[in-house]
Amino acid sequence: MPELSPELQASILGGIMSIVKAVVLLIIVWMVAGWARRGSQRAFEKGSFDVTLSKFISNLLRWAILLLGVLAILGIFGVETTSFAAVLAGAGLAIGMAFSGTLSSFASGVLLLTFRPFQVGQVVSVAGVTGKVEEIGIFTTTMDTPDNRRIIVPNSSIFGSTIENISYHPTRRADVAVGTDYSADLDRTRQVLEQAARGVPGRLEDQDPQVVLVELGASSIDWQVRVWANAADFFPVKEAATRAIKVALDDAGIGIPYPQMDVHLDHPSGAAG
Repeated sequence: MPELSPELQASILGGIMSIVKAVVLLIIVWMVAGWARRGSQRAFEKGSFDVTLSKFISNLLRWAILLLGVLAILGIFGVETTSFAAVLAGAGLAIGMAFSGTLSSFASGVLLLTFRPFQVGQVVSVAGVTGKVEEIGIFTTTMDTPDNRRIIVPNSSIFGSTIENISYHPTRRADVAVGTDYSADLDRTRQVLEQAARGVPGRLEDQDPQVVLVELGASSIDWQVRVWANAADFFPVKEAATRAIKVALDDAGIGIPYPQMDVHLDHPSGAAG
């Protein structure tokens, strides 16, 4: 096997050293970025800074350190940062098209923090998902569903859809729909439902309950009972209202019919009876 020339040996050794330096620098940059993110979050928490904005800034700081690290690694291999910036500028259109969804999510994240339709800790319904907001990141928003599932939604999908902030107001109205027999007296039914609504435990006493005659349905007379509750007590109050309505109607002898259909069979003319 022919012996390698000193120049070639030096070149190979230099390449190996460059790779080692790049790997070591990448590990250091990754660790520093993580420390910077966690340290900035702790600093924001001690200063009682806004939770939503603090997480966003911490994530932005982490990505900035990683980007600087990548530029430094390119410098190890002899790539000038000015040349690298020129290459990025020249390929801007291609990069923009390839990362249009990512850039859109980034812009949407900035808009979410600017207009603040919701904050960390609030319960929202967006992009077909309902859950408690855990974090508003640079590109995505993290939510936990009521059954404890972690959902990550792109910010572009959130800002481009209807946003329902369920926990924005301190109080909510619980609506319970119920149908009664056609044979039941309307005034008597209203009286029974109103009495049941007033006795619902946990409802707000300063908000009068409502009993609304909705429509004459195909199989029943349809009503809606509305009671107000604190947002934190919404589901227990709605369950209590549903139970109170069922018990009150049973005690009053007012039935809750199920959907039914009347079928009439007409005999053809001249058919045997």
